[in-house]
Amino acid sequence: MKKYTFIFGVVVAFFATALFVSCTECDENDPASECYVPCDPTDPTSECYELPCDPTDPTSDCYEPPVPDPLTYDEGVVISGVKWATRNVDMPGTFAATPESAGMFYQWNRKVGWSSSDPIVNSNGGTVWSYTTPEGDEWEKSNDPCPAGWRVPNIEEVNTLTPIYGKVRYEWTTENGVIGGKFTDNFTEISQFLPAAGSRSCSDGTLREVGVKGNYWQGTYWGVGGNTAVGFGFYEDKYVDLSSSRTFGYSIRCVAE
Repeated sequence: MKKYTFIFGVVVAFFATALFVSCTECDENDPASECYVPCDPTDPTSECYELPCDPTDPTSDCYEPPVPDPLTYDEGVVISGVKWATRNVDMPGTFAATPESAGMFYQWNRKVGWSSSDPIVNSNGGTVWSYTTPEGDEWEKSNDPCPAGWRVPNIEEVNTLTPIYGKVRYEWTTENGVIGGKFTDNFTEISQFLPAAGSRSCSDGTLREVGVKGNYWQGTYWGVGGNTAVGFGFYEDKYVDLSSSRTFGYSIRCVAE
């Protein structure tokens, strides 16, 4: 009888232990639990999975906006309702390094730039000045040397810089050692500086008037003669409208398209 009692006690103890164990909860998130499963942020099936950070994705936390190319990008300034680039055109399709940089000279309705300092050389590597007269009634898009999103200004846009209308004031000044003209919007006080880079002669490309006068083309034919075109210029004491041979080499200051 005692033997059976012992066996019964063992069986009861076993089932009691099993019952106790079966009532214990296993927590996968508890590091002390036997069934703990570490969360892997690199595992797409894991609850704590984190998408890889993509610096090229605008919705990503680590998104890094592309850095604009300074040769083709310009924030521009609005003067009298027209958005102007802050720098002259340099090589075709690019801006000069700074607002004070002269950039290159261009003959009217041509996309070949000419050096603004000697020795004379153009954007194609040539050294012989072109004295043939450019054709056309306006500056053609295919010949526009302005960077993408910009173009040679037309006569209406150039006229917004004219001080006589009272919307803009002009002053002869020096910026970072460079002589030029500053045009300031009388209502917003926003200004832009244009270097007095001079020009290249229409006949032989001789450099002239550097630091004495600024000469800038506009792209609209004004009916002043088959071999002439118009632009604007400035001296120390005045702003002037230009009517010049198309073969002169002048600066270009673009406006936004």
